[in-house]
Amino acid sequence: MRRLLFLTGAVVFVDTLFFAALTPLLPHFAQSLGLGKTGAGVLSAAYPAGAFLGAIPSGLVAGRLGVKPTTIVGLTLVATCTILFGIADQAWQLDLARFAQGLASAFSWTGAIGWLVAGAPAGRRGRLIGNAFAAAVFGALFGPVIGGIASLAGIGWTFGAVGAASFGLVAWAALTPGEAGHEPQSPMHLMRALGDRRILVAAWFVVLPALLFGVVGVLAPLRLADLGFGAVAIGAVFLCSAAFEAVNNVMLGRASDRHGPLLPIFAGLVASIVVASLLPWPDNRFLLAVLIVAAGLSFGTFFTPGMTLLSNLADQRGLRFGYASALVNLAWAPGQTLGAAGGGALAHATRDAVPYLALSAICALTLLALWRSHASIGLTTPSVPESSSSSSPITGDA
Repeated sequence: MRRLLFLTGAVVFVDTLFFAALTPLLPHFAQSLGLGKTGAGVLSAAYPAGAFLGAIPSGLVAGRLGVKPTTIVGLTLVATCTILFGIADQAWQLDLARFAQGLASAFSWTGAIGWLVAGAPAGRRGRLIGNAFAAAVFGALFGPVIGGIASLAGIGWTFGAVGAASFGLVAWAALTPGEAGHEPQSPMHLMRALGDRRILVAAWFVVLPALLFGVVGVLAPLRLADLGFGAVAIGAVFLCSAAFEAVNNVMLGRASDRHGPLLPIFAGLVASIVVASLLPWPDNRFLLAVLIVAAGLSFGTFFTPGMTLLSNLADQRGLRFGYASALVNLAWAPGQTLGAAGGGALAHATRDAVPYLALSAICALTLLALWRSHASIGLTTPSVPESSSSSSPITGDA
């Protein structure tokens, strides 16, 4: 199991590394290409938009061919698209490269997470997802570092070198034993799951933090640049934010297994209401940097318990784990896309306070609705019973 956990962690690390590398470079692209907040939001949203388009196809491929081939295809395409992003020099080329990169990442993410969950005992699923997501957060941590390096060493050379090196993951995945006795599952199982009210409620706790991170990922670096931070300093702020978030996700995975996923979700909602309402106001760059770190910690509290809850409910419905991972992408991608593109456009038309305060209000309404109805919609069970653990064990050391 450990071998598979390391591979999954490496895959999601690379995915989020490339996704987050844009953050410190966004002010550079906005200024050099004349993008403005709207154009910067579109560039930031291109990646999750591609992931949304790839969510269902990646689930279908994983359900039909298995999680290992899905992972290998996704990794190969992510590395290729990263190199293409490095040599793009026009806005539409950057948008297209990021979109294709997000589309490819849907396959690598769906395959890798499905691969891990398929081999995980139900009682340890939250912990393993938490550990894997901590690796994803470390990718988000080092992504701004790569962006900062690119601002100094050159975007083409940096992304080309990292993209080429990531092809080593393809070989690692190819040499790792896959699922034993994989049996294709009809896509109708996935379609029916989308009509399950509990699935939709659980998915909202992946959509909501994605919305929050989408807005912060566009507005925060632009605001820090206006207050005098360069690309390296902006990268350092998001590095600190991701470091706290990574540690938090490991603890959240354990808490989700022990106490159920709803307690961390309640805590995340309360913290997010406060932080989102404070983010638009600081005129001091260091105070804003502290709030951005707090935002990463607060918003990130949703992801691990939300993913655990969604995986457990998918397992209860008998879904293959590739489909369960596709559900996560279907939830995360539109939230991140709308947050980045919609938040940037709304802030451009009004001011930064409008999208931030709107999200704070959405978190408050979600908290109220969850408090009143969580028992009636059947989301109080901490985890899936041990007897319903995966019927598709991983062969070999995994």
